[in-house]
Amino acid sequence: MPFRFGPMELIIVLVVVLIIFGVGRLPEIGGAMGKAIKEFRSTQKDITDEDTTAKKE
Repeated sequence: MPFRFGPMELIIVLVVVLIIFGVGRLPEIGGAMGKAIKEFRSTQKDITDEDTTAKKE
């Protein structure tokens, strides 16, 4: 059963995050999440490129 997040669920998650971390730390958390996603995509691309190269050989 796939999880589907509607607008109400997203609002609830954002409110919980605000309560837990506070407004001051949100930019810091957002930056860390952005860096993590960028690193994940970069690693994923590297693995895909290695697989493509291995299949050609």
